[in-house]
Amino acid sequence: MIDDEQRQGMLAVAACALLWSTGGIFIKLVNWHPLAIAGARSFIAAAVILAVLKRPKITFSLPQIFAAVFHAGTMMLFVSATRSTTAANAIILQFTAPLYVAVLGWGMLGEKPAIHHWAALGAAAAGMVLFFQDELAPGFLAGNLMAAGSGVTFAMFSIFMRRQKDGSPLESMLLSNVLVALIGLPFYGRGPAPDAVGWVSVACLGLFQTGLALLLFTRGIRRITALSAMLIAVLEPLLNPLWVLIFTGEKPGLWALVGGSVILVSVTASSVLSVGASDRSGLRFSRK
Repeated sequence: MIDDEQRQGMLAVAACALLWSTGGIFIKLVNWHPLAIAGARSFIAAAVILAVLKRPKITFSLPQIFAAVFHAGTMMLFVSATRSTTAANAIILQFTAPLYVAVLGWGMLGEKPAIHHWAALGAAAAGMVLFFQDELAPGFLAGNLMAAGSGVTFAMFSIFMRRQKDGSPLESMLLSNVLVALIGLPFYGRGPAPDAVGWVSVACLGLFQTGLALLLFTRGIRRITALSAMLIAVLEPLLNPLWVLIFTGEKPGLWALVGGSVILVSVTASSVLSVGASDRSGLRFSRK
């Protein structure tokens, strides 16, 4: 049975994925250097997180530091990839992360993947191929490599967030955003400043797509396994085309609908099974 604590974790990560899914369209609307976009977004997000923490507990433990560094890398790589290649390429390549979590989490967290995890990962990969088969444009080598790299850093970020257990994972998010904001400083003056739409998009990226989303992810990752969280977060590339449809009128084709259905069913089924198994195996954070 799924208890309230587990249900809250699943809902928090799902809401986080919803907010993350708006990243592609907002990033595309900002005509600015990628690291300037990432830096400005993180400056706002850091202010949001600091307002929640009030008195951050910076321990400088290795899990706290590594989570911050890997998350900073994820943010910078993904923004740069989205500006350098298609949004579809950036999303699908970043969401190879569950594959890395399944393998790396086995050794680093002791969370051995179950059969249904492997089945869900295979189904999700197949669904993504169907979903984006008409959109995976060739070329864009640099952007594609950065997107693939963000998949690795995102997986490592999730693992080190979970290794903090009852420590200070939200402080890792604060540190990561401060780091990205500082790295972005030299790039703020490169090229023309964003127009009004661009500034609104940056504000939305910082407040909602990053700030609020990270608070939700931090809440959720403490209640479910790292792999379960990553599987639920695969909803992001499923939801992204919905925003494209709403704001540009672009309609998904038949294969996109089929692929999206495969992803949705596999992610939902595996998440429910993995949360149920976590009670029996003890692979979940303490509720302290």
